[in-house]
Amino acid sequence: MSGLLPIEDIAIGVEKDEIEPYGKHKAKIDLRILKRTEGNRNGKLICVTAITPTPYGEGKTTTAIGLSMALNKEHRSIVTLRQPSMGPTFGIKGGATGGGASTVEPSDEINMHFTGDIHACSIAQNLLVAMVDNHIKQGNELHIDPFSIMANRVVDIEDRGLRHIITGLGGKGNGSPREARYDIAVASETMAILALARDLRDLRVRLGRMVVAFNEEKKPVTAEDIKAAGAMAAILKDAAKPNLVQTSESTPALIHAGPFANVAHGNSSIIADRIALKLADYVVTESGFGSDNGFVKFCDIKCRYAGFKPDAAVIVATVRALKHHGHGDLEKGIENLEKHIENVHIYGVPAIVAVNRFKDDSERDLEYIKERAGSADDAVIIDPYGKGSEGCMELAKAVENKSSDFRFLYPLEESIDKKIEIIAKKIYGADGVEYTSQAMKKIEQFEGLGWGNLPINVAKTHLSLSDDSSKLGRPKGFIVTVKDIRASVGAGFLYPLMGNIETMPGLPRHPNAESVDIDEEGNIKGLF
Repeated sequence: MSGLLPIEDIAIGVEKDEIEPYGKHKAKIDLRILKRTEGNRNGKLICVTAITPTPYGEGKTTTAIGLSMALNKEHRSIVTLRQPSMGPTFGIKGGATGGGASTVEPSDEINMHFTGDIHACSIAQNLLVAMVDNHIKQGNELHIDPFSIMANRVVDIEDRGLRHIITGLGGKGNGSPREARYDIAVASETMAILALARDLRDLRVRLGRMVVAFNEEKKPVTAEDIKAAGAMAAILKDAAKPNLVQTSESTPALIHAGPFANVAHGNSSIIADRIALKLADYVVTESGFGSDNGFVKFCDIKCRYAGFKPDAAVIVATVRALKHHGHGDLEKGIENLEKHIENVHIYGVPAIVAVNRFKDDSERDLEYIKERAGSADDAVIIDPYGKGSEGCMELAKAVENKSSDFRFLYPLEESIDKKIEIIAKKIYGADGVEYTSQAMKKIEQFEGLGWGNLPINVAKTHLSLSDDSSKLGRPKGFIVTVKDIRASVGAGFLYPLMGNIETMPGLPRHPNAESVDIDEEGNIKGLF
């Protein structure tokens, strides 16, 4: 880390008393900056999304970093990213701080504990569940039905052994036995709330309205009812402040919140974007996985609550992924790219295809993809991994001065099933939607409780446009199945579960954790 600048030198536009250093190269930004800068004009917002990725990713974060560094050549640009979860870091993907010549630093620290935000979310969520269980043990004044508890404990590792457990064993002193489960921390409602809160007051309000269970009369019991929301907000007081770090070319980066994109809403925090938009000419943010996952949620959930509109979207494509989707046939795989371009255009947003160069790609394949992206507003070949900002200069020119005719996919007044159907047909290309009896009961219940006007956050595989990871390319003639629907009332969305989606992932046969170690000086190796 010897080449990094002191964090104070990165904080352009941030006043000295608004910087809270965490060592030499990390800092929190005090939320008082929101009030001071509220009169500033907003910069332009660029969202980086992708085609349907392979399990190893296609370089979307690397592209977002490279693009922001390139824009900084002639403008002021800030990249806003999610904090990596230690689940995939120690699982199959490794670290998620970019790569090669386009990284955010200090990478090892960002990929590990960073400033403790994920831990704070975990403790706040677990405190809530502990207080629910304690309330039941201490007399259950609210008459909570133990079989209705919706809030789960969490941990930021992939541990399939915690998916279905029994708590409270060992006698009366240990509480009442009940079936329970753990989720991964970044799939928790507390993490979603951290990402969607506009400020500290909004964070507190959203925590209070989290529905944790139902009483015997089938009425919702909230975190406010349990009297846990105040303590949760206190735990999250510092986590609510965005983290300032730097790119490999010493340009500013805000890394804040880390909700998963295939089970949560998959975007960095509204607070970080609010700050960045007031300080920069361009803000480059990244939404998780393809346009059918994070980008849909960016538009219909994040932008809806934040009042933002994207000026352009970058769709990252690779030879590797498109050949994968064509079962080795690049021409066939292009159909997947065409659908993602269509998805971005559905929202009235300009789509720029960025063909991300990998070292073994042929020029012929790269140029072919660029040529076949004719329905996009522009298409360029990029190399952020190999060349940093220089590898994204053409992309920077392509996004400059773009503006959108942004529109939401559906009005909130539509019924729950209608909103799900719109997403499935328009974004996935499905012929229709089937529901299990459990899902139908939940729709009826949630509509009756007045939650029908919440936006939809579909939890499904990121490896296919459908709900079946084996359906590659641009599948046609398929039906998606909603197995269950859950409510995150505090965060402000409903999330249908499609296909074999898990809120607690499991480790692969050879997890990346096997390669991680430290040397005698404490340097971490093997994260990537």
